[in-house]
Amino acid sequence: MRYFIEFAYNGKNYHGFQTQPNASSVQETLTKALQLLIDKSIEIVGAGRTDSGVHARQMFAHFDTEKAIDSSYWLPKLNSYLPKDIVIYAIFEVKDNAHARFEASARTYEYYIHTFKDAFLEDISWYCFQQLNVDLMNKACQILFEQTDFECFSKVHTEVFTFNCTITEANWKQNGNQLIFTIKADRFLRNMVRAIVGTMINIGAGKTSLEEFKEIIESKNRSKAGFSVPAHGLFLVKVDYPFLENK
Repeated sequence: MRYFIEFAYNGKNYHGFQTQPNASSVQETLTKALQLLIDKSIEIVGAGRTDSGVHARQMFAHFDTEKAIDSSYWLPKLNSYLPKDIVIYAIFEVKDNAHARFEASARTYEYYIHTFKDAFLEDISWYCFQQLNVDLMNKACQILFEQTDFECFSKVHTEVFTFNCTITEANWKQNGNQLIFTIKADRFLRNMVRAIVGTMINIGAGKTSLEEFKEIIESKNRSKAGFSVPAHGLFLVKVDYPFLENK
């Protein structure tokens, strides 16, 4: 039987979601906790690969087991096995071929910035001291909808078949000293959101024009785009699946 788990994590203490040698990961931590309950080796497949230090408010993964799972028993038990920075929200059975990564139809990220120094936000928001033109940054968001190839925002030497992504939502919202950038797309490239935010910071600070922003995207050259903002302000906030729309 195949099961989905819905979970969240604070990425501060992890080198990303994916298991890797000699580094702590969310995937490895989840796998060990599940294996304690199932008492058998399993493989967890996540909806994506968040980078080191990136957080997730909603993430999904699937795994297979011959053991029937009673969610009311397993959920509190599994959470008790996990460290305080990872929480499981739900465990539920899905069709045998449901895939946490390949069947995700969209993902939504948010990036958090605070413009006045705050000792309590340092782990979950990036402090940007520059004066930013948010209206101009929102105009830059409109340019993203006109484009499909975002190679200029991708980490170099990434093994992907295409740099095409369809962005369906992108906007900046300001609430006092807090700025939130929201972006939704069918897929994302490695480092894409952080590179977009960094480039838009340059637009808001008056260092890059809207016309130059369009030229950067069309250049497909990472070196022409802006800096990558720090990972700790980035959150994966939603993963969409067609078969979970009414769940």
